[in-house]
Amino acid sequence: MRKAIRRGDLFYADLNPVIGSEQGGIRPVLVIQNDVGNHFSPTVVAAAITSRKAKNSLPTHILLENVPGLAPTSLLLLEQLRTIDRKRLRGYIGRISKEKMLEVDAALAISIGIGYPKRKEDSQCMKMTVVCSLPEMPTD
Repeated sequence: MRKAIRRGDLFYADLNPVIGSEQGGIRPVLVIQNDVGNHFSPTVVAAAITSRKAKNSLPTHILLENVPGLAPTSLLLLEQLRTIDRKRLRGYIGRISKEKMLEVDAALAISIGIGYPKRKEDSQCMKMTVVCSLPEMPTD
């Protein structure tokens, strides 16, 4: 029986074919979709991981250091989100910590523009999926 896919799981996934600047190839991904979706949907929402150091760190990048199954220094790219069929998942790697998932939640909020903590210590409220603050909207 196949292991249930859960939010926070790391898998290898085949992200080909790609267009333009999309991350491709068989590479590690982090499952960011909620567990209800993971249980019932034939697809999963995942974020690409690279072992290449970024020249310019973005607020949507999370450093993953010494995570078993990944390169010693890996970078989670939360601006590189994909909905993929489960058939693209090639192999289970492991899970990231709950503390690291809090960082992921804050970076995801920035990536998709749904509000994010103003200070790092405010990220605790993201655990409950409560929006801590909303960015000010332009008034045109």
